[in-house]
Amino acid sequence: MSQFLNFLWEVVNTPVLWEVVNTPAGITAMAGVLLWALNHAYAAKPAWVKWEGTIISAIRTAEKQIPDSTGNSGLKKLDLALDLVIRIYEAERGKSPSQKIKDELREGIQILHNKLDESGVLIGRAGE
Repeated sequence: MSQFLNFLWEVVNTPVLWEVVNTPAGITAMAGVLLWALNHAYAAKPAWVKWEGTIISAIRTAEKQIPDSTGNSGLKKLDLALDLVIRIYEAERGKSPSQKIKDELREGIQILHNKLDESGVLIGRAGE
């Protein structure tokens, strides 16, 4: 390993490399690689975005099935919606989602529920 690090240091420490990097073409290439890396890093969307339609349907189903008068209705609706989304996920993918994906789906349910609630789509809930 130390031989490789020594070799890498020798390559990085050569004046020719720095002369190439300090040219307009070298700077442009480095900026392009940096922008590509940043775009690739920030383009990653959370798992729930792919399941947005399923999540909306699950939210509406949970709103219809669990009345607001139920104790802890918000938590029960979240659990039901998450369970419905996970069942569909498992049916389509053939495997259970990881804990990270479950957490992202739960977050997506909360975000979409808030958007639907603010837009007035959830008016006419269970028992109304």
